[in-house]
Amino acid sequence: MRRLPRLVPDDTKIPFLRFRLWALAGSIVVVLASIVLVLVQGLNLGIDFRGGTLLEVRTTSAPDLAAMRSLLGGLGLGEVALQSVGDENDVLIRIARQPGDEAAQQQAIAVARSALDQQFGGAIEYRRSEFVGPKVSAELLRDGILATLIAVGLVLLYLWFRFEWQYGVGAVVTLVHDVAATIGLFSLTGLEFNLSTVAAILTIIGYSLNDTVVVFDRVRENLRRYRKMPLEELLDRSINETLPRTIMTGFTTFLALLALVILGGEVIRGFTIAMIWGVVIGTYSTIYIGAPILIYLNLRANADEPEAKPVPG
Repeated sequence: MRRLPRLVPDDTKIPFLRFRLWALAGSIVVVLASIVLVLVQGLNLGIDFRGGTLLEVRTTSAPDLAAMRSLLGGLGLGEVALQSVGDENDVLIRIARQPGDEAAQQQAIAVARSALDQQFGGAIEYRRSEFVGPKVSAELLRDGILATLIAVGLVLLYLWFRFEWQYGVGAVVTLVHDVAATIGLFSLTGLEFNLSTVAAILTIIGYSLNDTVVVFDRVRENLRRYRKMPLEELLDRSINETLPRTIMTGFTTFLALLALVILGGEVIRGFTIAMIWGVVIGTYSTIYIGAPILIYLNLRANADEPEAKPVPG
């Protein structure tokens, strides 16, 4: 039986680190541009972070979320987000915070309920309604930032104990690059930045870390095996040896996310776009951020071995 050609040949010898200076320069530009975009243009914060009204309803049959979203979106209430919760007949409606006091928020609920009553008649039950004020939304934003910082900090500690401090620094710089580039993408495109986006960023951290650890583990093995090999050549060898696994993992993840972008609907679109970007930028940063930093931090071939004891005379 004829064997199918491999996606990445076993004898691949791509000189990735030959272009590390260009890649690092480009990455610095991307990170700085992301910071400037966030400071100047800001983020399109969702209801989770800006405050608004939550309205949970239950219908007698599975509702058409697209039609319901179109109905409520045409009421002039600003941003309206819908998602299924629990049972397929339960829908959580988020309405952007209205200008004014609590009376303005109650008026928005009344307008939305009137429109839903006209569409569903008596076949709808209002289970709860609540107002998310600016204080709660500010706490959510703070908790989201704190969760990201804690995740990066724990990564640093894990890699410091598992490998050497150079690996930990390389991985954390890689993660900071990925997070900054992702936030910059949301600022540039105006995609809604909400709690789902924070979940996507945390998932990107996990994905990028997994990819980075695989490469670093091979680097450590090759440091013990090829003690006299120049570090740049050894890093290129390690990246090429793990490239089939990296490409296959990224490709299959990309296909699954692409299906979600096309068929998943508006509710998770921001999450899936962030994840697709994270797969691409995470693979890039492992090669062109994490690995070159090991060179600049003077990783030595004997860094993972205990110092040899003198032989007694």
